[in-house]
Amino acid sequence: MTVVRERPAPASPAPSASSPFTRSQRLLGRDWRLAAVFIGPTLVLVAGLILFPIADSVLTSTTERHGAETVFVGLDNYTALINDSLFHKGVLNSFVFTAYAEIFKVVLGLIAAMMLHHMRRGRAFLAGVILLPWVVPTVVTAFTWRSLFDPIFGSVNVLLTDSGIGPVLASIGLVDRWPAEWLSDPALAMPSVILVNVWKGIPFFTVTFLAGLKAIDSHLYEAAMVDGASPWQRFVNITLPGLRHVMIVTVLLSSIWTFNNFDLIWLMTQGGPGDATAPYVMVAYSKAIQQLQLGAGAAVTLVMLPIVAILVVILVRMMRRNDLPGAGDLGRRRLTPAQRKAMPWVIVVASVLLLVWASPHIVWKAALVLGVFVVLAAAVGRLVSVLAARGNQLAARVVSGTGSGVALVALLAFVLAPLYWMTVTAFKSDDQIVARTDDLWPTPWTTQQFTNLFTDRAFGTWYVNTIMVSVASTAIALVCAALAGYALARLKFRGSESFTVTILLTYVMPGALLFIPLYQMMSGIGLNDSLWSLVLAYPTFTLPFATWLLVGYFKSIPADLEEAALVDGCTRFGAFIRIVLPLAKPGLLAVALFTLTNAWNEFLFAFVFITKDDYKTLPVGMQSMIFGDVVPQGQLAAASLLISIPVVVMYGFGQRFLTEGLTAGAVKG
Repeated sequence: MTVVRERPAPASPAPSASSPFTRSQRLLGRDWRLAAVFIGPTLVLVAGLILFPIADSVLTSTTERHGAETVFVGLDNYTALINDSLFHKGVLNSFVFTAYAEIFKVVLGLIAAMMLHHMRRGRAFLAGVILLPWVVPTVVTAFTWRSLFDPIFGSVNVLLTDSGIGPVLASIGLVDRWPAEWLSDPALAMPSVILVNVWKGIPFFTVTFLAGLKAIDSHLYEAAMVDGASPWQRFVNITLPGLRHVMIVTVLLSSIWTFNNFDLIWLMTQGGPGDATAPYVMVAYSKAIQQLQLGAGAAVTLVMLPIVAILVVILVRMMRRNDLPGAGDLGRRRLTPAQRKAMPWVIVVASVLLLVWASPHIVWKAALVLGVFVVLAAAVGRLVSVLAARGNQLAARVVSGTGSGVALVALLAFVLAPLYWMTVTAFKSDDQIVARTDDLWPTPWTTQQFTNLFTDRAFGTWYVNTIMVSVASTAIALVCAALAGYALARLKFRGSESFTVTILLTYVMPGALLFIPLYQMMSGIGLNDSLWSLVLAYPTFTLPFATWLLVGYFKSIPADLEEAALVDGCTRFGAFIRIVLPLAKPGLLAVALFTLTNAWNEFLFAFVFITKDDYKTLPVGMQSMIFGDVVPQGQLAAASLLISIPVVVMYGFGQRFLTEGLTAGAVKG
């Protein structure tokens, strides 16, 4: 007998407790209203000054100016670049300039970092001294080296001739003739500007590599020494793998900056002689600003966007690798061990072959110079290893100390010599500069150059303009970055991850992609030849970095302190003002220091937006002091000294806060 049972009706769900969140909060996030207030200013600036101008640049690149009218031409500006020899030369120059500069900065920066890392005393002081080339404004770097390279008034040829090095360089073919014409010889102009970029970039590489060396576990070296590993084996198997992540991030970031460099090359050679040093950014500037063909100039920058985008995407993945669980191993799972081992060599071989094709007249000279550094370092390391293996520890320490000392003296001489030349030239009289008497010492010391600078030039006006623009743009960036950084670090809302990635992307986005659409925007709203144009434009490169650093710093502050304040009746905004901001003082000071100095040193936007003498900033004003072949060496040196002193002083007093802010922000963020 079959028993048929009635199917029970489905049980109705028990009434759940009412959710503490509204429907909008469940959809957009618990703190979306407050997040909108905190992120709103940054979102408006990023969208209005970065994202919209880039989109507008795409539209501009499809137009062409015919007289007073602008007509749509589709892809004609892009197709015209196929047969544009100047554009081809500019791209090739940018690649050559970047590749050689990065190679030398990596090698020399690594050598300098390892020397400082093994120092027991004076490391902080020497690191601060080595940082000076990176701190001083680019305009100071350009004019100082331009003065040194001058075949008539400079000291490079004199010192190399007196030491006998110059004729040797000519005899082995590193220079075609002696005395050399460093910036007017097409064969020497590119190596000269590469040298200056290396001089300015070594401190950045040294400091980042030094931080990476400190993070390597010392027990690994001790275990390797117990196992009998030589210094070279320890370097290859411990140091290089330990620095891999830092090295990749540093090289990518520096490559983006170097590939899009404009100010250093323009101030030193203006792309000459001929087009021997003109990068693609200068080609875009020439078409857009000098020839008033904004569409053609925008096309030049946008054609290079895929290359920059590839570097940016790789950099973003590397910088965010530690933020996402397992993200660091994603690339490892896609490659076999043999492929990972071969990948660096494949990249090196491909780069060398490309350099041989792009610059056959430079590649062997660079290889010779680089080989000298590498062979000397390897020889000293090998000698120390042999002496240590034979049990002669005293001799090994003497050889190691002597080699490091000589290398350190040479590095300091290379770093400080241009700054010394700038300082003594500022206190020379015009007669002494022209007569070339006592090149390395003023006889007598005089303040004539400083007096002429303020009486014959609008230097005081330029100084005031620079202070006003720097302070105003720093205040905007600091307020907006503090609000947005706190929201991204603490508040819960939908889209926070995407906005964080957007901030990082805009942080590494080069100004070369923005100066044409921003110039068009400022012209449209009537702000060209106005300090307001600079105040609005400077957050494009200061705000993203400031926000990114403060996100990491706010994350390092314990959230329990805010929760305690909220329990005591404080509002979220009140906790932000009373609890978080006081604790974030080092991060805020680090951000203020970076944004202020970046605004103080900026050249490209000020050069494009400002033409009237009354509104020029210091870098552009100094550039306008040169009329054709007439270069006021003394006044430029005095101006360089006056523009550098505030930056050096700020870094000197803020070094402790800078280190703490970067450690908690850039590393943890």
